[in-house]
Amino acid sequence: MADGHSLHETMGLVRIVSTDPEGRASLEYEAKREQCHSGGVVQGGFISGWIDAAMAHAAMAKNGQGIVPMTLELKVSFFAPTRPGTVIAEAWVERHGKRTSFYEGHLKDASGTILAKATSTILLADISRVVEASKKATGG
Repeated sequence: MADGHSLHETMGLVRIVSTDPEGRASLEYEAKREQCHSGGVVQGGFISGWIDAAMAHAAMAKNGQGIVPMTLELKVSFFAPTRPGTVIAEAWVERHGKRTSFYEGHLKDASGTILAKATSTILLADISRVVEASKKATGG
């Protein structure tokens, strides 16, 4: 980004708590006041992004560094308002395929209350093909 902020900083990533080659991941975020809309509630796009990132990390843990997990479909259900503070996004593989896999995840607050759940269909793209396509798209 032009202002020097990384995606992780923008999203408020504190740390990757854990990843497991069985296809699980847990990420800790700090929900910031700047991510809220009226009433001090975090905007749903950030919540979706946090769970989506956890599902991507779970896919990378299961499939290795040679793949780029690309979200084909993402469905999020919101159960309770997310407020500023620590939140944990957890994800796991539900069904693993050769090219397409299905992941699930949720977002919890610091006390363990589930705030949102998500499901995703993920394309397991070969990293070399993704890099090559990116070079072509940017003229590099």
